[in-house]
Amino acid sequence: MAPRIYSSEWPEVPIRSTSIFTRLFASQAPGDVGEPALSFGYGLRDHPATRASAKRGDTIMIYSPNSIAWPVVLHGSVAAGLRCTLANSAYNSRDWLMTAEEGIPTVKAMFTELGLSKAESDKRIIVLRNDLHWAAAGLVTMEDLLSRGTLEKEEQFEGAAANEPCTCATTTHQNMTTVVDISVDTFPRLRAGEQPMIGILPLYHIYGVSNLLNFPLTVACPVVVQTRFEPVQFCANIAKYKIVFGFIVPPILVVLARHPVVDSYDLSSLEYMLSGAAPLGSELVKMVKKRLLSKRPAGAKCFITQGYGLTETSPSTHVLGFADSDRKIGSIGTLMATLKARLVGDDDGAVDAADGQPGELWIYGKTVMKGYLNNVSATKNAITPDGWFKTGDVAIRDSEGFYYIVDRRKELIKYKVFPPAELEALLLTHPEIADAAVIGVDSIEQATELPRAYVVPARPDQVKTPAAKAAFGASIAKWVESRVAKHKFLRGGAAAGKILRRELRDLAKAEAARGEINTGFKARL
Repeated sequence: MAPRIYSSEWPEVPIRSTSIFTRLFASQAPGDVGEPALSFGYGLRDHPATRASAKRGDTIMIYSPNSIAWPVVLHGSVAAGLRCTLANSAYNSRDWLMTAEEGIPTVKAMFTELGLSKAESDKRIIVLRNDLHWAAAGLVTMEDLLSRGTLEKEEQFEGAAANEPCTCATTTHQNMTTVVDISVDTFPRLRAGEQPMIGILPLYHIYGVSNLLNFPLTVACPVVVQTRFEPVQFCANIAKYKIVFGFIVPPILVVLARHPVVDSYDLSSLEYMLSGAAPLGSELVKMVKKRLLSKRPAGAKCFITQGYGLTETSPSTHVLGFADSDRKIGSIGTLMATLKARLVGDDDGAVDAADGQPGELWIYGKTVMKGYLNNVSATKNAITPDGWFKTGDVAIRDSEGFYYIVDRRKELIKYKVFPPAELEALLLTHPEIADAAVIGVDSIEQATELPRAYVVPARPDQVKTPAAKAAFGASIAKWVESRVAKHKFLRGGAAAGKILRRELRDLAKAEAARGEINTGFKARL
């Protein structure tokens, strides 16, 4: 039986075979970003100031908090034909072996752990700011490279070369250019040069690269860059610069729903918000809209929607259009132009999910990466021989072509088989919860998994003692029970602390080993 393949209903977009730099800057003068980017690329490639000349195909690592240097450094490196790996600016030296002023010692420590001498490591560091004093002494700075000359033209990646990686994760130039092209008609149409965006996504993440570095350059939209998310600065920037649009994540909406600082600033310019990176609950959306619109005149606009994507798909594959944001609240939207999707009911792709039934979402198209760097096994497990990428997310497609993520394929809770995302969305509407994650924990007594919640208290100073934590967990469990069916009760407990989703299962196993998980609960940080 032929597989059931869903195609995008958006008009087809021509697929380009060119570099992302050429895509962003070829149709106009390089301007304030392109010209310094070419100078930076020249400094990396052709001048001895770098002390370690880089050649096409070499890899550089960008380790920096958000700043206006990012587009120059990233696109300059790409123009020079280099691959970029983007490091979380919170990483320590050991994190880096697996992948600012405080940052330079961390970089040096990484090189030391790799066995490089101090002299050799100093050759490999370029400082993006020239005001770091002691930490930057003797190191090449960004200003050094910008003053040396310029590339006459960028490295070309035409035709088959467009499938060369522009990151070390084997995301290609064609992946990035395709995402730019299919995003233009999907995201809100802002007046060029007049309606700014807020830049709070981390630029080391592909969500930030695609939507804050590439997309705005395509549509000539100003971006107000914020080093990191902080509620007061966030609201102040919206009010000062009359921000119209923002790419966000659900915890930012939690702030907009509950933080008192929101009442101190005029946020009336903010019309559009597009959330990604985590499921967005409909109740949270309603809370934010109600609060923001209550301070605006009748008929004012406030659209909150969400999209979906993964690093492996460069990232965006689905977006819920703003026109449908209320009617289809909770949906990740429709499939973006040029892409195809399947909903698969088994591991090998032989069985498709029936209409309206959940299945693992598979994606096909020019946004899918080539594979995982130096990991053939992981690539074979994730991408089929005919090019379908297995997202690992379970989705439902309705009769109008709108998709809903119900959860991760391997994270469905076996107790009555329901998705944790439902409880997570509910927990985020609790006024005393800043963030939440739900996992299934094994119960020997019931021979099944039980739902267990890990929550970040909105007021952590109120839950410092063991007694306070236990009381808080009990109140959360009771609150959930008043709002959901019995099989969704938090029978595995509710724990207060910091959400580190990757570590929750190991944490739960350790708690189980200590006898802390049963049909009741015990809260732990």
